[in-house]
Amino acid sequence: MNNPLLQPYNTAPFSKIENKHFLPAISQLIEDTKKEIDAITSNSEAATFKNTVEALENSGERLDRATSIFFNLNSAETNDEIQKIAQEISPMLTEFNNDILLNSTLFEKIKSVYKQKDTLNLSDEQQMLLEKKYKSFSRNGANLSNEKKIELRKIDTELSKLKLTFGENVLAETNKFELHITDESDLSGLPEGTIEAASQTAAEKGKQGWIFTLDHPSYVPFLTYADNRELRKKMAIAFGAKGFNNDELDNQQNVLQIVKLRHRRAKLLGYKSHAHFVLEERMAKTPEKVESFLYELLEKAKPAAQKEFAELTAFAKSLDGVDQLEKWDGAYYSEKLKQKRFDLDDEKLKPYFELKNVINGVFTVAKKLYGLHFEEVNNIDKYHADVKTYEVKDDEGELVAIFYADFHPRAGKRNGAWMTSYKPQRKIELPSIIEVNEAIDSDNKKVGIVNDRPHISIVCNFTKPTASKPSLLTFNEVTTLFHEFGHALHGMLANTNYASLSGTSVYWDFVELPSQILENWCYEKETLELFATHYKTGEVIPMEYIDKIKESATFLEGMATMRQLSFGMLDMAWHGASGASKNFETGVNVKEFETNVFSGTQLYPDIKGNCMSTSFSHIFQGGYSAGYYSYKWAEVLDADAFAYFQQEGIFNKEVADKFKNFVLSQGGTIDPMKLYIKFRGQKPDPEALLKRAGLL
Repeated sequence: MNNPLLQPYNTAPFSKIENKHFLPAISQLIEDTKKEIDAITSNSEAATFKNTVEALENSGERLDRATSIFFNLNSAETNDEIQKIAQEISPMLTEFNNDILLNSTLFEKIKSVYKQKDTLNLSDEQQMLLEKKYKSFSRNGANLSNEKKIELRKIDTELSKLKLTFGENVLAETNKFELHITDESDLSGLPEGTIEAASQTAAEKGKQGWIFTLDHPSYVPFLTYADNRELRKKMAIAFGAKGFNNDELDNQQNVLQIVKLRHRRAKLLGYKSHAHFVLEERMAKTPEKVESFLYELLEKAKPAAQKEFAELTAFAKSLDGVDQLEKWDGAYYSEKLKQKRFDLDDEKLKPYFELKNVINGVFTVAKKLYGLHFEEVNNIDKYHADVKTYEVKDDEGELVAIFYADFHPRAGKRNGAWMTSYKPQRKIELPSIIEVNEAIDSDNKKVGIVNDRPHISIVCNFTKPTASKPSLLTFNEVTTLFHEFGHALHGMLANTNYASLSGTSVYWDFVELPSQILENWCYEKETLELFATHYKTGEVIPMEYIDKIKESATFLEGMATMRQLSFGMLDMAWHGASGASKNFETGVNVKEFETNVFSGTQLYPDIKGNCMSTSFSHIFQGGYSAGYYSYKWAEVLDADAFAYFQQEGIFNKEVADKFKNFVLSQGGTIDPMKLYIKFRGQKPDPEALLKRAGLL
């Protein structure tokens, strides 16, 4: 009982947890959860919604919390020891999950309730819970023969290890590379803040000069501003070669094995491909519909992209005599052209986007739209000193959520930005063995139900403060913060009965709507004037800059759209029937396969030593396999939804309440298209995206 993960806690007890606690705690909690499952299966009473479906839903709560702490740390604050533990814990959890999903006694009980669903007088949310519990069994092997169940277990165990190894290799490759500059002339073109940060990195590593890394706040400015074309080339090739160096960190075999096993798994379960399996539980429903969606958008974007690329090529030639634009030239000449066309660049804008002010800005937007109040507190445990912790309350002062925010890169943190949860929202009947200090819904006080509030986190990799400057964000980083905060709002404002239907537990091609819609506020004068003030003078961002931000929003949008579509197509090619079934039983060359897929969207010449797939963490480590298209899919939803806000006023309370009540608070309790129509009054109009992107 000295193990903090086995003692009662509300917020995660980070300061008490040591790495040695994870394996014994998770092992113990698996055993405890098995007893909860045994209590359901050995119950001699007839199976009911309450004693079977709800009982299963409520099992394993402590296990879920402990594993969320562990895997969140493995992403945001990892080390060799945690990675080693992950390789032990992940297969254990996979085996345990399969123990549940392949438990025939449990499935028979679920099935017997499912067969009576039309006579049980269930609420919409209860119907959805029953549907999802039944499908979680039927879609994951409950109807298979014992022999095939054994095969499924082997596949799942192997996949869990391969995905971890893939991610570890990408992180190790990112950390391994450094561009060490000792000649000051090689810094030509780079902004002062970027140079200072590189000097700080060198000093931290005990070296003279300047060090640039593959972390985004270092890599992106280097590719965007460095005049030295050879050094840009060196950085770009290193970035594109992650997991593709034919060494101990190579991911080519991991990619092939993951794809092959996913395909075998889908076939075993009776599906044509992994994409068919995944998309059955998405708004899109079929690979054919996704491919048609991607190709329709490509048809609109490609002519614009080719025209933009020709303009960019001509510009680079006139400026520097560059005959052939390469990948390491794209960001550099795009920025130069943008400066020329709009007289606007990140260096002009960054002084107006001090991180502290942008955080206050996004909090103010949340207050104006949804009545949320954020108070930074210091009595909540953190896993790193950089993490900020907040209590989130409503207008009545009731607790809505605990919020963690982790903004800067470090060695133990993977690249990118994401939202996650340490505790989901759910409603608990009293008396409960779980101690909760959260507010009780006024509506529910009489019936003894506690609305157990969520603990939500966002993790980013933004430019660090330096000795002379606070953290100043690029405009792209500002939109990233708003994006992740949109996900966080989806988690924070959850108001459902069951944890598995709460917050972001929605169809994957719907989950990006709350995040992507919030980015729109970054382009609005009304919003920017709330927080975009000069970090030295306090001057509000000039109106001419706001006009230029809006005007430049669709700059090179054709190229950006085509790039995003190419990633969605690569994902579908790896996981759809046409790619997988033909190739992956016999093997395929990863680079050749990828080159073939990209042939219809390629603008820049290929780099022989680079490969996208070997570091495509979204689909090979994260949860986006056969789902990367969802970013574009959700853009259609967000463009249409934001058009409604614009029509009524971007801080219109009535529209905001509808979005909160029908989208943000409902989680996965109702079919997402039905929720969207409740909010919008109509189905989403694809024209809204094309219009916003300037592609009509």
